[in-house]
Amino acid sequence: MTMTEERVAAPAPQPAEVSDRARHERRLGLSLSAPAFLVMVFVTAYPLIYAVVLSLYNYRLTDPAGRTFIGLRNYVTVLTDPVWWTDFSTTLIITVASVAVELVLGFAFAFVMYRIIRGRSWVRTGILIPYGIVTVVSAYIWRYAFQLDSGFVNQWLNLGAFNFFGERWSSLFVITLSEIWKTTPFISLLLLAGLVQVPEEMQEAAKVDGATAWQRLKRVTLPNMKAAIMVALLFRTLDAWRIFDNPFVMTVGANKTETLSFLAYRQNVTLVNLGTGSAVSVLLFLTVVVIAFIFVKGFKTDLSQVRGDR
Repeated sequence: MTMTEERVAAPAPQPAEVSDRARHERRLGLSLSAPAFLVMVFVTAYPLIYAVVLSLYNYRLTDPAGRTFIGLRNYVTVLTDPVWWTDFSTTLIITVASVAVELVLGFAFAFVMYRIIRGRSWVRTGILIPYGIVTVVSAYIWRYAFQLDSGFVNQWLNLGAFNFFGERWSSLFVITLSEIWKTTPFISLLLLAGLVQVPEEMQEAAKVDGATAWQRLKRVTLPNMKAAIMVALLFRTLDAWRIFDNPFVMTVGANKTETLSFLAYRQNVTLVNLGTGSAVSVLLFLTVVVIAFIFVKGFKTDLSQVRGDR
């Protein structure tokens, strides 16, 4: 065999093996999370499977004897109904608007909580207070503030007898504003956790090289916070996509402010149409899965690398 043939026949380099420490940590993690995983499977998987089964039937709770199998007809009914697409657009508007504003404000609050020295605990407590309020209570507070007869916002802004809950867009404005006020502390807390992981040495090195504050933010801070940003956006987007409390309390779905969760509630609870309601719930779950897939693939972030271990 010639030297050339020996070089061609040389085996390809093998990938580095996983260390014993990493393997042990994986086994420990699996053993610790197994009980919680089994509970989640029982609590979550069973209702989901049962909802899928119910969605294949024409089933009203007021007529249990009339339950008949109709296959995918409920899904066709839902997806061809303009109400679904109106509620879908309403949910999309609230989600995009609230999450976009919360991301900007969350960054601002995270930087304040990270940089402030005097009174840090008081500042952090003050920022996190809205998130500690129950959502229903928060919704009633905002409803009272913007009501036509008893609200004080019209007086402060000199709007006269303007009815915020009389039109779709003004209603969506109040609903979105209440969402931003309530959940910005949550996203700022997640961003703060990512901000403290940015190496200070890299910031100092960028300053020495003459980088401006904007350049340090763009090229040092944000790239090192990619995982934290993805987690914050993912959690907040999924939470906003399932919004129910604020529209229910403020408008009861009037003026085309009904969301997808509200639609599922109305079909299942108000109209006791379990077949159609289950189809709406399953479709809502599928949209959540799609959103999560888009975020994970779009950010292309391996969360297991956050620790720095293989």
